[in-house]
Amino acid sequence: MYDYCVIGGGIVGVATAYRILDRHPGASLLLVEKADALGVHQTGHNSGVIHSGIYYEPGSLKARLCVRGAQWTREFAAAHDIPFRICGKLLVATDSVEHARMLALYERSVANGVEVELLDAAELVRREPRVRGVGALFVPGTGIIDYTRVVDALARQVRDAGGEIVLGAEITAIDETESAVTISGPSGSWKAGRLVVCAGLQADRMARLGGLDLGLRIVPFRGEYYQLPPERADLVSTLIYPIPDPELPFLGVHLSPTIDGGLTVGPNAVLGLAREGYRKGSVKWRDAREILGFSGFHRVAAANVRTGLREMRNSLFKRGYLAECRRYCPELTLADLQPREAGIRAQAVLPDGTLLHDFLIERTPRSVHVLNAPSPAATSALPIAEHIVAQLDN
Repeated sequence: MYDYCVIGGGIVGVATAYRILDRHPGASLLLVEKADALGVHQTGHNSGVIHSGIYYEPGSLKARLCVRGAQWTREFAAAHDIPFRICGKLLVATDSVEHARMLALYERSVANGVEVELLDAAELVRREPRVRGVGALFVPGTGIIDYTRVVDALARQVRDAGGEIVLGAEITAIDETESAVTISGPSGSWKAGRLVVCAGLQADRMARLGGLDLGLRIVPFRGEYYQLPPERADLVSTLIYPIPDPELPFLGVHLSPTIDGGLTVGPNAVLGLAREGYRKGSVKWRDAREILGFSGFHRVAAANVRTGLREMRNSLFKRGYLAECRRYCPELTLADLQPREAGIRAQAVLPDGTLLHDFLIERTPRSVHVLNAPSPAATSALPIAEHIVAQLDN
């Protein structure tokens, strides 16, 4: 029997294992992951951005943990020789509606303790000559990194501290008693005193297995990316984001320099019919049935018809996707948009159609379940892990 078990080998799960062993040296710990490698889902399919915490509701878990997480990510990367770069981010307003949202976002960033500058159109062009807008926010602390390398470094720390990591182990049953939790699946069965579940795209299913059903469901949203050809990688020097719609949890199509010297465009946000299907048109019938049979999804769809149709159109027709980008970077062309693997966001949705914006972490007497941890979870992974460990110790 182990002292602790963690289900999920994404960055939040591995960071949690790392924090448990850091807090409790000598404890026995097992981490199990369904895939054959760590960090293969949301961790390995994102923009690689070290977020600064500008967007989030003041006082929310996202706001508190992201600001700390950005600092801790930089410190951890420096200590473990993981390349990262603080390149800054420009959030560009392209019309009067976005300009008003930009000013509100500026006030929120100040409330969250994030360093930010207000720029007019002339200063925007001076800093990024190929970008156009009526104004912008500049967030100097935003950076870029490869989060799979962070996961690898965390995993080494877990193993060095005596933790065990088992890959290719799908969990199909969780049995919690007053004294222990037993998890099992085709690969075997394990027992622990405490369990943490960081299952991402499978979070709601794992929670139900553990007897915790809040009625929410994970709805997968595909984020489709393109990459620019190498000769266009110097198009911009900073991250370029649109001003987001405050009613939606998605940040919009952005230009993102990558730590390996590339430049990506994306993501959009279209419904996925396979939780772990990254190819366009992927369908897993179990996933599709759960989504289409969920009342919360129908309410989300009804409330966002125009947005949903636009995202679907832009997914089907590259010119529509290009038009989103050209609003702030007009010299982009169709030839610039070259294929890149999509990502899938695990978005928790309530039965009444509410999209959960904040991180959601719930517990049973012997288990902690991370039920909603989309962006900026990668940036915030170490503080999320600290938050989880504090719950385990209470």
